[in-house]
Amino acid sequence: MLGVTGPNEYENNVNNNWYTNYITGWCLLFVQEALDMLKKKDIIKFEHLISKTKLNETDERDKWNDIVKHLYYPEDKELGIFLQQEGYLDKEQLLVSQLPGSERPINQKWSWDRILRSCFIKQADVLQGIYFFEENFTKEEIKRNFEFYEPRTVHESSLSPCVHAILACSIGNTRKAYEMYLRTSRLDLDDYNNDTEDGCHTTSMAGTWLSVVQGFGGMRVLDGFLHFNPSLPAQWESLCFNINFRQNVLRIMVALDGIQIINLSGKSIKLFIYGREFTIAEGDKCHSPMAGEMLAS
Repeated sequence: MLGVTGPNEYENNVNNNWYTNYITGWCLLFVQEALDMLKKKDIIKFEHLISKTKLNETDERDKWNDIVKHLYYPEDKELGIFLQQEGYLDKEQLLVSQLPGSERPINQKWSWDRILRSCFIKQADVLQGIYFFEENFTKEEIKRNFEFYEPRTVHESSLSPCVHAILACSIGNTRKAYEMYLRTSRLDLDDYNNDTEDGCHTTSMAGTWLSVVQGFGGMRVLDGFLHFNPSLPAQWESLCFNINFRQNVLRIMVALDGIQIINLSGKSIKLFIYGREFTIAEGDKCHSPMAGEMLAS
């Protein structure tokens, strides 16, 4: 796929952006899954849709699957990373730590031409794709890509720090996760990107919630079930949040001495903590030790 722009706003008109190609493949598979679901649940609506769109189901599916089969996902096998796009490694590979503070944010200090020629990334790109499809990658793959791309990311987008906080937690790097949590939660308070005067970033506010719930709370939905893999940063003794999951209101409390989940309302619900299955009736609760305690016991 040529001449595209991926999530990184400091790149445009690139060839074979890994994220764009990955999302394209997923979309072509998902539309087929949606068609199969509609056909199974409501054949009348399905036939109306086919008629309205003049969809030749067999030919289109064959074409979609051929595209999926031949999509190109650039990678560097030596580094063990997915390439943001073809030619990314041809750029001078500098780290953000090598940038003088006087040159940040680069979108206010550099020409656009200089930004485009640099390796610096405005926001999660490859890591955005890994975040969306985390279950498709091993922890080692996530760790290698995180440790390569995060040091090259200037986080000059309010969309960026929360994704990095969540992935940092998933690979056990709570120090970096807390750094990214502070960046998303205090983006406007500390005016990190010198643009708070233009208005507050609601994306960063949402990112704060995501950093706590999906990051330190380790919340995921896999195969229709809630999973929690909490990890507290060294600066915190506990955290607590409520969620409403499919008409079940749950209170999740994470502390140094363990995790407690209360089913405040709704029917009985099955969920998982560190992979261990729990079923909680309405008004009931469950307890689990923290991950380190489980490994020690």
